[in-house]
Amino acid sequence: MINQHPKRSDEPVWWGLFGAGGTWFAMFSPITILVVAILVPLTVLDADTLSYERVSAFVTTIVGALFTIATIALPMWHAMHRVHHGMHDLKLHTGVIDKIACYFSAFLATALTIIFVFMV
Repeated sequence: MINQHPKRSDEPVWWGLFGAGGTWFAMFSPITILVVAILVPLTVLDADTLSYERVSAFVTTIVGALFTIATIALPMWHAMHRVHHGMHDLKLHTGVIDKIACYFSAFLATALTIIFVFMV
């Protein structure tokens, strides 16, 4: 028998953020790590490329602000969703407390990122 009034789930929202975070992390993090952690220290790129003034000027543009927010916030949502479901896989069913703690920490990281980006 088909349930005519199924219970609404909030899971599509979290899966959407999980997917967006995983995709963003897979596409942009390797490039960011390559530039920041490898090319600049090996002097392939000039050290002035990532000077405070240039990075600050980039972050104050709308594209730079959105890039910075997405680079920090989306992978955080991905990671917290993975932690939440990983706890279930480990048979650690803490109920709603786990869900609130995971998603609140992702929300807090997102909010702090937005605040700090727009304070520059």
